[in-house]
Amino acid sequence: MSVEIIEARDYDIKVGDIFRDLKTYFQGFPYSRYVVFMDENTRKHCYPVFLNQMKDMDIELDPVVIQSGESKKTLKTCEDLWGELTALKADRNSLVINLSGGVLGDMGGFVAATYKRGVRFINLPTSLLSMVDASVGGKLGIDFEGLKNHIGLFQNPQRVYIYPHFLKTLPYRELLSGFAEMLKHGLVADYEYFLQIKNAGRPEEIREDQWEALISSSVMLKNRIVRADPLEQGKRKILNFGHTAGHAIESWSFLSDQPLRHGEAIAVGMIIELYLSVIKTGLEENKAEEIINYLMDMFPYYKVLHDTNPSGLVSYMQQDKKNRNGLLVFSLLEKPGKPRYDIEVEENEVHEAFNKYLNFKK
Repeated sequence: MSVEIIEARDYDIKVGDIFRDLKTYFQGFPYSRYVVFMDENTRKHCYPVFLNQMKDMDIELDPVVIQSGESKKTLKTCEDLWGELTALKADRNSLVINLSGGVLGDMGGFVAATYKRGVRFINLPTSLLSMVDASVGGKLGIDFEGLKNHIGLFQNPQRVYIYPHFLKTLPYRELLSGFAEMLKHGLVADYEYFLQIKNAGRPEEIREDQWEALISSSVMLKNRIVRADPLEQGKRKILNFGHTAGHAIESWSFLSDQPLRHGEAIAVGMIIELYLSVIKTGLEENKAEEIINYLMDMFPYYKVLHDTNPSGLVSYMQQDKKNRNGLLVFSLLEKPGKPRYDIEVEENEVHEAFNKYLNFKK
């Protein structure tokens, strides 16, 4: 693998065979401590690769392991991580290395950004979702009282190093979860890219060299949008397509014994918001149906949602950060590749779109 360098707003994202560049970075910026945040899965599958690559470096790594899962993305886990940093006597010249998926990437960055008013951190994303989504944009945070990413801040890492070979360690559902965000990038920013992903086949059919190219394209698309609007005051809101409904669905599913992965919920959210796009922004119905048919074929019908009360979902949506003056606000599509944001939607329209998902028939 080669290395693709993508310049974000004030840091670089490197994709490919990244370890030589990572060693150069460590040599150029000596830190007092190197604390590696990971969960039990990355500890088993990815940390040995990282250790092997770092074996000729004269640095001491301090591994800190937490339990995986969205349910652990809480203030309590942050307290545990702050406690670990304190026990290690980590000072402001320490480096936090998030060797992790999206949950710990968000939370680990949040912990680093708030410990002693901020220590530096880098991200080595290990899931497809964290590679194409959490790697760009500096959004950090935790869930609170069942609400997704309710507490957080913006803070960029020093670097992001994406090693596509880590995808070999992922179960299929995790691959599919990240795949949803890649499809979203195409729908809001470059429909030709969406078609490229679609034509590449199902995630299990994609070769490693193809993954590297697709991941780089996805990161570049998101990066272009984020650089234009780093604090999400305008255009960056288009990246929320599928997320107003999707975050509500994800939070709702946490109440069941069948919680959805983030990307699975976003896929459902995109379907619901494609229906809303027909109603609110003039998306052609046949084009919406074409995309919906593909998404329904790619992502299973999630039975956990069948008994969901649409009013219950709306109550979660009402907590969404994008809302204003008590009104539900969505990012929708006028056509594929041409999004619109700050679209106000009535509760009954959400009910209608959600019921279309529940009653979907090809």
